[in-house]
Amino acid sequence: SARVSLRLSSRVLWTLAVTQLCTFLGFLVQMPQNEYIELHQKRFGRRFDHYERQRKKEARQAKERAAFAQKVHGLRAKLFHKARFTEKATMKKTIKMHEERTNKHTDDSAIPEGAVPAYLMDREGVSRAKILSNTVKQKRKEKAGKWQVPIPKVKPMTEDEMFRVLRSGKRQKKQWKRLVTKATFVGENFTRKPPKYERFIRPMALRFKKAHVTHPELQTTFYLDIIGIKKNPQSSLYTTLGVLSKGTIIEVNVSDLGLVTPSGKVVWGKYAQVTNNPENDGVVNAVLLV
Repeated sequence: SARVSLRLSSRVLWTLAVTQLCTFLGFLVQMPQNEYIELHQKRFGRRFDHYERQRKKEARQAKERAAFAQKVHGLRAKLFHKARFTEKATMKKTIKMHEERTNKHTDDSAIPEGAVPAYLMDREGVSRAKILSNTVKQKRKEKAGKWQVPIPKVKPMTEDEMFRVLRSGKRQKKQWKRLVTKATFVGENFTRKPPKYERFIRPMALRFKKAHVTHPELQTTFYLDIIGIKKNPQSSLYTTLGVLSKGTIIEVNVSDLGLVTPSGKVVWGKYAQVTNNPENDGVVNAVLLV
């Protein structure tokens, strides 16, 4: 009887151990794998104050970096200051590249007739001229995202003005969905998310695919296809959502206009700036950035 009870107790222990092992393995299988954080962000979005917290964090970084620079010492300080020096040099180089500098060079056509006083001899036949050609400057400005735009400043837009809160859930208690109240651009291959997971809803009635683009030199307006949204001055979120507010830089298809580059290639797309409020007018008006 002692042996039987020992066998039973060992069997019970073995069964318990196997059960616990299975439970643990099942837990491992159920654990989120791969990029589960990114997947959660796509499904449920971020906190409402995420971008505000991010902006404040970036604003604090300068003070934190300055405090660290004063406190750090030894080899770590050498490495830190070397990296900082490289950053500053690159920044200065970029700023210098985009400044419109002038250069002195001799110009034979500017030589005056007759005698010239001695103190004006060195200035003889000198004129001011731009160092870089227009084409190179334009390329560099585009690279840096810097343009001479028709509307340099726009009125900031509040989140309440841009979005409307949509209640969801069985008892309409959840308030994480947002309805975009401004005109938007959505690409050709866009597919909506399932309604359960869609955080930002862009109504079909406020989606635009074409714009009335005016060429400033030709003084002519063309009805062109919108390729994409380059930059919305209000926020990077609005750029991602494709919001067409006043001052937005859009890319339009100008292949029908027959514009060519100096090398003879046909220009496919050019940037334009939205000059009206599309949600009020029902159309998108823009000026081509030449």
